Amino acid sequence: MFEVRRYTPADKPVWDAFVTKARNATFLFSRDYMDYHADRFTDHSLMVFKRGKLYAMLPGNVRGAVFHSHQGLTYGGLLLGRDATADGVCDAFLAINEQLRRDGLSHVVYKPVPHIYHRIPAEEDLYALFVRCRAVLLSRNVSSTIVFDRRIPFTESRCSGLRKALHNGIVISESRDLQSFWRILVDNLRLRYAASPVHSLEEMRLLMSRFPDAIRLYVAADAEGRMLGGTILYLTPNVVHTQYISASEEGKQLGVLDMLFDNLLSRSWQQRYFDFGTSAQEDSCEVVAPLLFQKLGFGGRAVCYDTYRYDL
Repeated sequence: MFEVRRYTPADKPVWDAFVTKARNATFLFSRDYMDYHADRFTDHSLMVFKRGKLYAMLPGNVRGAVFHSHQGLTYGGLLLGRDATADGVCDAFLAINEQLRRDGLSHVVYKPVPHIYHRIPAEEDLYALFVRCRAVLLSRNVSSTIVFDRRIPFTESRCSGLRKALHNGIVISESRDLQSFWRILVDNLRLRYAASPVHSLEEMRLLMSRFPDAIRLYVAADAEGRMLGGTILYLTPNVVHTQYISASEEGKQLGVLDMLFDNLLSRSWQQRYFDFGTSAQEDSCEVVAPLLFQKLGFGGRAVCYDTYRYDL
């Protein structure tokens, strides 16, 4: 009933068309996004057909003998068409696993798409992971998420920063000046966390040129127009997601991020959720306390980003 085969570049139009219709897909699964860093990963994405019709797709790469939900993406489980059912997805996983065994792989590391990104419910894969794959939970990261029509008020510390920014004439606007924001971002990550952005400036420029409506930069500047902080937003059908947030030391003192997010959260978005992303240390589930404190102050509450593992 099910046929599974590897994705090839010739499949790009079919792949991208399915992404636009899948219940749980976002633009991150478009090949123009996935393939911007193709040189870093050995792509092993799978296409699942039922009686000749594309039923599901699994973005992924291999490293050694392990199949990974694509390591270049924050999430990346099985993308499901509208007709996929729990029983059908269970059978699809049996076919997927058989194909991966034929490919010489030994186990799977699987990151499902968090439910807030689903256009309509699409957790059939979680059921199949349990009953067919005997998967175990490998890690769980906490993201901080706001429901727009049920916002929790800012804490007093965030309100204090907002008042300070208003007093100092901070201005919020959308911007295309990615280079100035990137300087702030790189300096902040280096000084505070000895880290660097996941994307390079050139990569983010490329992605913004490919997805101008979905990847947006909003900034906070002083009265003279000097950028003091900002955020890069990823807009998906259900979620406004902060990919990067940063402010200069002066911007932090002036509360520019408090004013920035007060402004953004007050806008009339079509999406239901505003997701600040996880606050974990790299390669760890342990949160960075100041990051989480800030997001909680804006009213964010926990949504889990999970990773599972199972043997083939």
